Amino acid sequence: MSDHQHIVSSFDHDLETIQAHIMKMGGMVERAISDAARSLETRDDELAEEVRGRDKAIDALEEQINEEAARVLALRSPAARDLRVVLTVIKISASLERIGDYAKNMAKRTSVLSQMAAVNGSPSALRRMAREVEEMLKDVLDAYIQRDMDLAHEVIRRDLDVDQMYNAIFREFLTFMMEDPRNITPCMHLHFIAKNTERMGDLVTSIAEQVIYLVSGSFPDDPRPKSDTTSVDPSLAPKGSH
Repeated sequence: MSDHQHIVSSFDHDLETIQAHIMKMGGMVERAISDAARSLETRDDELAEEVRGRDKAIDALEEQINEEAARVLALRSPAARDLRVVLTVIKISASLERIGDYAKNMAKRTSVLSQMAAVNGSPSALRRMAREVEEMLKDVLDAYIQRDMDLAHEVIRRDLDVDQMYNAIFREFLTFMMEDPRNITPCMHLHFIAKNTERMGDLVTSIAEQVIYLVSGSFPDDPRPKSDTTSVDPSLAPKGSH
């Protein structure tokens, strides 16, 4: 094997190693979302604590990916498409780390909510929303491995579904709070969980945009579709607010 062939082979191995770390990290984050939502629905403090404890491993893996990516950039000076792979890996690992943080925050609030009266049906609605985000994450990681732009575009479209679920849950919480002041505190915690889950969907969408950039060399032209109207629609605000 010539020196050039050895360098190319070694570079490919480095990229494969980093991408394997991304898939491992993605799997850990999927599990964090699933377990956090399940702990909320079943009021399982022990499972919530596990989710919080495992977040350190997700953070450590992001650090490892960043270190290895930086080493590749320094030693290999990759060009064009290979450079896009390395830059994409850094961005995706950052998004995964933030999704993991949101799952950890969901688990933190679970411990608080388990001490309060249950709000009818809300944890199961939140779990459905979390499951949709988890499925989007699974699909976007598949799109990344397969370099599948169509699947990445489909994931971006599905973020609208998550936004609509969030809007419906938000309206429901307002109703519960107006019906009974005792619901205000648990509904505020549940709303933070819903908002964090909606933000997880946004981060999965960012990963999908990175996949499109990786394959095509450019980001999607169309503005990202959004249907979270709670911040702009006055009809969604509590009565008496200005």
